[in-house]
Amino acid sequence: MTTQEIQNQIVEEFSVFEEWMDKYEYIIELGNELAPYDERHKTPSNLISGCQSRVWLNGELQRDKVIFTADSDAIITKGIVALLLKVYSDRKPQEILDTDLFFIDKIGLKENLSPTRANGLVSMLKQIRMYALAFQTKLSS
Repeated sequence: MTTQEIQNQIVEEFSVFEEWMDKYEYIIELGNELAPYDERHKTPSNLISGCQSRVWLNGELQRDKVIFTADSDAIITKGIVALLLKVYSDRKPQEILDTDLFFIDKIGLKENLSPTRANGLVSMLKQIRMYALAFQTKLSS
């Protein structure tokens, strides 16, 4: 599946919920399904700055794809990270850089986040793109 197809699938999954409390519950559920995060990656270098809660993000290049793992100490933030990983993990670096992220607006997430969570989301996206850029540079040289 392409990143666009995955985002369309996320939008469709969220369309069944009318109330935002139900959407939050689903986001929490997604966070609970996130693969366990290797404790050795819970380092200051993997901690995302700009997030109110603690979020760790690790990216590794395996063959020619970026594999992301992440964790958070906040349940909603962990669910948001799970959504981002669903779109971006196991992708080629250039594909990550070329992805037009639209599902956040389409499901109404942006306007239902507190300002601090919204800042954290921007910081997470920035870090994902930084990993992709670094790995793309590595692959190109």
